[in-house]
Amino acid sequence: MGKTIRGAIFVVDDNIDTDQIIPAEYLTLVPSKPDEYEKLGSYAMAGLPDRYGKFIPEGEMKTPYPIIVAGENFGCGSSREHAPIALGAAGVQAVIAQSYARIFFRNCSATGELYPIESVERLCAQFKTGQEVTIDLETNQLINHSLGHTYDLNPLGEVGPVIDAGGIFAYARQTGMIAAR
Repeated sequence: MGKTIRGAIFVVDDNIDTDQIIPAEYLTLVPSKPDEYEKLGSYAMAGLPDRYGKFIPEGEMKTPYPIIVAGENFGCGSSREHAPIALGAAGVQAVIAQSYARIFFRNCSATGELYPIESVERLCAQFKTGQEVTIDLETNQLINHSLGHTYDLNPLGEVGPVIDAGGIFAYARQTGMIAAR
């Protein structure tokens, strides 16, 4: 892969569900329509409790946080694929969590919107929103520039190339599993 992602982080804790990631009232937006895709992104994390602060600044369509750091069971709740799509539309490139709801992880790979990376240790308790980090997907490390520490991440494995390709259908076309259009 040889890919790095750098930026400010947005920190949440455990059990962030799909209703918090994208509230049901916004599911009428159709992500395949470019203007509605962008609008969907502007509502990402709109269901979070106020204690986390604003994920999308007032009057903006995108987040200043390309990386989310979370605790356990990120993306639990419903099977809506709108959750990773909304995060991707908002400008999120990766979520680093202790663990994921299986369906959220699968939706990340199916849509190719963002990298669902598992941390080796509980980072959400050590990190603060706004800190600058770099994710190195080749070495499976996270560098917190604000703290001056490096942390190990679990490898993405075979899901990495699927996300790199832009999702399961793009990967299948790219590898010849299905005919290219």
